[in-house]
Amino acid sequence: MISSDRMAAVDENSEALGVPRKQLMESSGNAVARAVRDLADPGASVVIVAGRGNNGGDAFVAARFLDEYDVSVRLLGRPGSISTDIARENWDALQSAEYDAEAVTDSKDLSLGDPDVVVDAMLGTGVTGALREPEATAAEAMNDLDATVVAVDVPSGVNADTGEAEGVAVDADRVVTFHDDKPGLPDLDCEVTVADIGIPPAAEAFVGPGDLRSVREGVRGGDSRVFVIGGGPYTGAPALSGQSSLRAGADLTFVAAPSKVSGQIQGYAEDLIVQDYEGDHLTPDQVDGLVETAHDYDDVVVLGPGLGNDDETLEAAKEFLEQFEGKAVVDADALAVVSEVDTDATLVCTPNRKELATMGGPDVDGPLRDAREEIESFAADLGHVVVAKAAEDVVSDGERTRLVRAGTPAMTVGGTGDILAGIVAGLLGTQDPFDAACAGPFVNGRAAELLDDERAGGLLASDLLQTIPRAIRGEEE
Repeated sequence: MISSDRMAAVDENSEALGVPRKQLMESSGNAVARAVRDLADPGASVVIVAGRGNNGGDAFVAARFLDEYDVSVRLLGRPGSISTDIARENWDALQSAEYDAEAVTDSKDLSLGDPDVVVDAMLGTGVTGALREPEATAAEAMNDLDATVVAVDVPSGVNADTGEAEGVAVDADRVVTFHDDKPGLPDLDCEVTVADIGIPPAAEAFVGPGDLRSVREGVRGGDSRVFVIGGGPYTGAPALSGQSSLRAGADLTFVAAPSKVSGQIQGYAEDLIVQDYEGDHLTPDQVDGLVETAHDYDDVVVLGPGLGNDDETLEAAKEFLEQFEGKAVVDADALAVVSEVDTDATLVCTPNRKELATMGGPDVDGPLRDAREEIESFAADLGHVVVAKAAEDVVSDGERTRLVRAGTPAMTVGGTGDILAGIVAGLLGTQDPFDAACAGPFVNGRAAELLDDERAGGLLASDLLQTIPRAIRGEEE
């Protein structure tokens, strides 16, 4: 099964892999036509009631595969308001080829006649809520017909994820849905056919631009704060994480660091707010205050960049995670304590292959994708999301696992992992942890790809900061 949001993401990923949506629409329309041919003999009358989105576009295609039938198409609304180019192209094709295809701009003018089959192609899986006009009147008209009703993807008015309807909905006899079943369809009293329309498995397995749909909607406006707990022996790492979290959508970023290095960290960027504490490294004495701050401000925490592996520091990291109950990205030296901590926090762990083995995960010499089942099992045992970093990243929450292959060879330079931790934290303010964990490394990799050739050859981790927003927006080179 696949949710409507995930289906939209997979559609976009498929296009990025080289399978254009116009091609998918052609396959979808063909599948709808096959269903009609299964239900009625040649010569039967078929009325297609189409909306102005891609659901209607699927039905426009279907009309071209039903030449042995008496087909008429009724578009609800003006042709100029068709919302996508590919749906409009298929409507124009019907007009040019002189099919019986008319626009209905007033629901009072909708006349369906007495067809043998009516095709409901008004609204697709991405539309929820009660039907408005003219769709509500059209749904009632279809339900009053003594005809077999075929719904495209989902009956209009029905929530594809829940099977529920808020008011009138099309009472379909058969649903032709695409790629995979939808969660709400098994609850309907009708036959459901799942049509393979040629979406490659990689569109689901690999994170792609479609996985940034909700990220693009959530950037800014989320009132999110990121609290980076890092620094001590190293100063650049927490600064990189803090800056990248801002680039990825955080409204404010605070860095908690020892007083010995706080000034240096502040000097990297005026956008960072640095809160210092006494000493030259993190110790258990600071934990209560850090936890209180994180809880008081509902912060997303980044724990680990530049902390070092002093015994006191590792004990402090352990105590922090035991007390903290919010969302955190755990990176670098702090990863070593995760497997021994009982915590109510929601964690996204970002180990490289060496850190993964240290945590108790698989020790992988070859490509991480070859060990994705072992990584998924480890994430399930750990109870947290794992982003295993390599040339191809593996992201798993123990039930779902995806691969990320965005990036360039130049990303082996130090600091790109700190950038990643900050990006994931910036996204966690508005996103589900698994979604943020998938989108983070994709954005990180795309940010590197967007740099010009000269810069990519001598990449610095800080270079990625300028292209993170473009990577999120989906801009090309």
